Amino acid sequence: MARICPGLLLWMTMAALASRGIQAWGSKKVTREFQDISASYVYVQQALWFAMKEYNEASKDTYVYKVMNILRSQEQVTDSLDYLLEVEIERTKCKKTSGRTENCLAQEDPQMQKAFYCTFIVASKPWKFELKMLKKECSPI
Repeated sequence: MARICPGLLLWMTMAALASRGIQAWGSKKVTREFQDISASYVYVQQALWFAMKEYNEASKDTYVYKVMNILRSQEQVTDSLDYLLEVEIERTKCKKTSGRTENCLAQEDPQMQKAFYCTFIVASKPWKFELKMLKKECSPI
């Protein structure tokens, strides 16, 4: 019986894996491109909650911002579930220091009103309880 050199065996294994399209570490293989999904879907709501938490923590504004309108929600399947969210957000009457973020009403005073159009992409791995912001882009309305 012939013996196979360990180096040759390793090379053959690497070549076989490469030919099957095994991806490099850190790269994402898209299994399904972004597709529209209901904004009421539980993982969309979770991604939206996370995006707003991240936005408010990073914001230097003393007031909390809240989603007033969901313009688009899409899901993409990679090694995670990626959610693309296009939303309109507005400054609320709640201050960050109050700790309250739910049931906050939008500012009514024209001098205090502030609104933004934002695009967020959030990667979710619900089986690991992980959420990660991949993109956060906002512009004034």
